[in-house]
Amino acid sequence: MGQYVNPGNDSFASAALYSQIYVDKTEMLEYLNQVINSEQRYVCVSRPRRFGKSIAARMVAAYYSKGCDSAELFKEYKIAKEKDFGRHLNQYNVIHLDIAELKVTMPKDEEFVSYIQKCIINELRDAYPQVVKKEAYSLPLALADINEKTGESFIIVIDEWDTIFREEKYNKRLQNEYIDFLRGLFKGEKSQRFMNLAYLTGILPIKRYNSESALNNFKEYTMTSPKRLAKYVGFTQEEVKNLCGRYHMDFYEAQRWYDGYAFRTLAHIYCPNSVTNAMLDGEYNNYWTGTVAYESLKYYITLDKDGLKNAIVRLLAGERFKVNVGTFENDMTKIYSRDDVLTILIHLGYLGYDVEKEEAYIPNEEVRRAFAGAVEGTDWSPVIEAIRASDRLLQSTWNRDEEAVAAGIEESHLANASVLKYNDENSLRCVIRLAYYNAMNEYTIIDEMPTGKGYADLMFIPRPCSDKPAMVVELKYDGSAEGAIAQIKGRRYTKSLEAYKGNILLVGVNYHKEDVDKTHTCVIEECVK
Repeated sequence: MGQYVNPGNDSFASAALYSQIYVDKTEMLEYLNQVINSEQRYVCVSRPRRFGKSIAARMVAAYYSKGCDSAELFKEYKIAKEKDFGRHLNQYNVIHLDIAELKVTMPKDEEFVSYIQKCIINELRDAYPQVVKKEAYSLPLALADINEKTGESFIIVIDEWDTIFREEKYNKRLQNEYIDFLRGLFKGEKSQRFMNLAYLTGILPIKRYNSESALNNFKEYTMTSPKRLAKYVGFTQEEVKNLCGRYHMDFYEAQRWYDGYAFRTLAHIYCPNSVTNAMLDGEYNNYWTGTVAYESLKYYITLDKDGLKNAIVRLLAGERFKVNVGTFENDMTKIYSRDDVLTILIHLGYLGYDVEKEEAYIPNEEVRRAFAGAVEGTDWSPVIEAIRASDRLLQSTWNRDEEAVAAGIEESHLANASVLKYNDENSLRCVIRLAYYNAMNEYTIIDEMPTGKGYADLMFIPRPCSDKPAMVVELKYDGSAEGAIAQIKGRRYTKSLEAYKGNILLVGVNYHKEDVDKTHTCVIEECVK
């Protein structure tokens, strides 16, 4: 048993057995069991920080490694019920690397790629003294020699494999050396013979060169396309419900704060680290600020890319934004467009992605607050002021102060006119949502909610713990606020709120595009049930 070659299972045991919260994701091993020694044995899983990549990598090493006996460790988990559980348990030579850790611990006078190979070859020499010579320097060649002379083969697990591309993004020499090292390990005829399975984790998908990835034999599972590994990306809804019951926490608040990531086969995925912290702390909070990823958010949203600011403002306002994720080269130095920035934010976990509609969106309350905090650190003063003023606007609405509401919306429009162009009621809706930004603390806001005889433009439904009135907002573009109120009543937009027992405010807003002063008008009435 070594540090890198055939490691023990202590690091996974500390997460699975000794942590207060461990959600069983061992069924993923059954998929890996299916692809061992097949053409599909090269697997790369990319997901954001705080989504359990390292725990999964340690799980893979603990299950397969000959360097330990993990029968007791896994016996209570789901994988133990699978028919091939015992067939693969601790039956393989495993090499487990954490690239981020190796980079930190490397002596300053060492070359990184040489250092990695030296660390592993030293352990291989102890295990195979008759095969691995003192002068050996190439890990791929050493593994090929071991395979040829002993018939032994290997599983290679590399955690945070893309560290070099993220932390040394301008060091092209090091990147080229590193990618050549990985090619030697994972591509070619010799690799086919000594490789049982390759399992890589990272934040970004594998870097592309032109239309090909650097390691195009890998099957990739990403935040834009997790495929059959979707339920292992984060916590599922059922898993979060169970945790909320165990820790006596409000599930609907957990949903509001941490849900929102959605894939083709799974509608609800939660951020594992945030859910875990909330359960242990006994309160819901934002666990993104202060992280490396949070600093990246502030950097990326202020890049001078065509239409990026408009996209970010619309996302802040709760809209979805079309994005082409196929243009990004998975290289953090090659950011050519707005779509590239939005794609990076998807991979970092700051945006959800609807693969069917090809739309990005802010997934939950935690990320929404992170975005608002990031914007505070920019020079986007109109957006910042709109967010700050949203509490005043909301209070004016509750007080039925029509002039103050109209003035507040007008102020938000004028301040953001350079970003948000008024063309129709959809543009007006975006400004309204931005002006009411902090209303999301009290309400679930639904666009075009089906009602009695049509669709209400905006429906503000109070959260379970709120004592505020529901609000039905109808928008007019070159009409009248009175006409908006009449439409709410005539089409019975409040019918969908029949089960709601509290007060309901009807809010009509109109914008006169021909007015030089861009006049907004507002009428607010209380619905009598």
